[in-house]
Amino acid sequence: MKQVLFLVLLLGSNFLYAKDVKNEWHRTTLSDATIKKIQQAQIEYKKCVMTEMQKKGYLKIESRSATDAIIKQCEKVLSNMRQVYLDAEVPAVIADRHLKKMRMTITRRVLKQLMFAEAMNKAGVR
Repeated sequence: MKQVLFLVLLLGSNFLYAKDVKNEWHRTTLSDATIKKIQQAQIEYKKCVMTEMQKKGYLKIESRSATDAIIKQCEKVLSNMRQVYLDAEVPAVIADRHLKKMRMTITRRVLKQLMFAEAMNKAGVR
C-alpha cells in the first residue's frame, strides 16, 4: 500500500511544477556580435556614471541623494542595454535580472565613493 501511494505521489509531483514557457530561456547562445554590443552598452553605462560623478554639484548634497540622482541620469543608457538583450531574444525576466544586478553594483560603488568624498570634505582634507 505504501509503495503504491509513493508511486502515485511521485508521478503526480510532475504536474505540480507548471512551466512558464514564455520566461524560460532554452539554452540559446548569444552571438559574438551580441556579446560585444552588451559589453559596449555596459561600458557606456559606466562612462555615463563616471561623467555624472565628476560634476561638482553632487559634492554639495548628501551622498545618498547624489547617488540617486546620478543613477537616474544614466537610466536611459541602461535601457539601451535592455533593448540589446531583447533584440537577441533573451527573455525580459533574465535581462531585467542582469540589469538590476548591474545597477545595484554600480550604485554601491558610487555611494561608497561619494560617502568617502563627503567624509573628506567634513574632515577638511580638501
